[in-house]
This record gives sequence, C-alpha cells and structure tokens, in this order.
Amino acid sequence: MNNIQKMVKKSGTSFFWGMRLLPSAKRNAMYTIYAFFRHIDDIVDGNAPVEEKLDLLAAWRQEIDNIYDKKVPTTDIGRKIYKNCMRFKLPKEEFIRLIDCISMDLPQPIQAPSLQRLLQYCRGVAGVPGNLSLRIFGCTDPKLIEELATSLGTALQLTNILRDVKEDALLQRLYIPAEFLQKAGIETTDPLSAVVHKNLVRARQELASVAEQNYTKAFELIKKLDKKTARPVKAIAYIYKRYFDIMEKRGWEVISPKPKVARSSKLYLALKAFFGK
Repeated sequence: MNNIQKMVKKSGTSFFWGMRLLPSAKRNAMYTIYAFFRHIDDIVDGNAPVEEKLDLLAAWRQEIDNIYDKKVPTTDIGRKIYKNCMRFKLPKEEFIRLIDCISMDLPQPIQAPSLQRLLQYCRGVAGVPGNLSLRIFGCTDPKLIEELATSLGTALQLTNILRDVKEDALLQRLYIPAEFLQKAGIETTDPLSAVVHKNLVRARQELASVAEQNYTKAFELIKKLDKKTARPVKAIAYIYKRYFDIMEKRGWEVISPKPKVARSSKLYLALKAFFGK
C-alpha cells in the first residue's frame, strides 16, 4: 500500500490533499481507486499502438468482472481493489463507465465534441471518481451521490480542460465543444489552429460559464452532506476552485503558463475543509 500512497503523492494530484486526512481504511480505498484511475488514463495516454491499448482496456473490463464475480484478480491493482474497496459496496457499472469514457479518446483523440458528448465524457472521467469517493466517504443517498458526482465532476474536469488547453492541443486534443467554437467564430477544429485563434477567449469564457454553474450547484449540494462526509469533498472542491479562480482573474485569453497552486496553499485549503466552519 505504501507504493500506491507514494505514487499518489508524487503525482501532485489535488486529490491527495483530500485523502491524507481520512481514516486509514477510507484513505487506503481512495489511494487504490486513484491508482486504478491513473493506470487506465496512462494506458490511453501511452505510446503503445491503438490495438494494444484497446486490448488492455478490454482486459481491465474482464478484471472488473473477476472482482465482482469474486474470482481471483490477475493484477496487483485489481487485488488491492478487492481488498481495500469492496467493503464500501461500490457499483460495478461505475468502474466500467470510467473505462468506456476514457476510451472516448481512442482510436482518435477527441476534437471539438458536442456539448452533450463533452458532458458525457466529464461524467465518466471525473464523475465516476466522485461517485465512488462519496460512497467511500460515507454518503448513502443515491440521488445526492449522482447529482453531486455529476455537478462537481463536471466542474473539476472543465477546470482541467481550461487549464490544459495548450497541452491538450499538442496531443491533438480539443475538448472545447463545437457549439462554443462556432459561436466564437472559430471554424477550424484543428487543435493547434484553434488554440491560437484570436477568438479562443470567447469559447473558453462559454466553457468557464458551464464550469461556474456546476461549481455553484455542487457547493449547494455539499451542504446536504453530513459534516464528516463533506470534509474531503470540500477539500477537493476548494483546491480545484482555486485553480479556476486564478484563471478567471488573469483572463480567459491567457492559456500559458498553467496556473499553479502552492503545496502550502493546498494544505491550507484541505485544513480549512476539515477543520474550518
């Protein structure tokens, strides 16, 4: 388990700061879930041929089947999922949804999806972690879990997209919806051309507005959680909102450098979430 904890810490993920103050069992489950998410993401982002990536993802679907059929998992992460996570009654379909949505970048990277398709992508790659995390943290209300996982997951993933627009373009990815590009007068869907277009700021402002709406909804829903369950959720939300606020303050026309939140600030926000009013 120490290796997974070190990997999470080394990655610099903001989720680390929401995890480290949890009780041991919940913390180990969260580290394991994060390791699984990161591993699937690394498969898609790796340099292997597309066919090999698809085979690996298919193998992971089988591994999830093995875990839920109570068969011996074949991977180290799979065994840790079985050991650390199954006590929290995590739904199998969420693991499969994550694999399916991350796979939307295969065989070709996503470029100017519809808004509906982008929201589907966000629900998978960020809403699934939220859905599973809420269950680990202690939330038992299915409706609240779904609404909060969707709204906060969308807000967090759109923050990532707004932050990483230049980096994504270099990987031939463009997550800004086609509707927003067209509204801004950007006719190209070529990522490298779009990110240098003079009207990119307008498209990013539209996307930021969607993120802001989801942050607002998420913070209202967080109020419905009991205090203990809400603490790690607030820690993650506070840190991502800080990234968003930095970008909004400096202006959506600025795409580089990526905003940074110091480790000391992340720790402060995590402590505020756990011990503040």
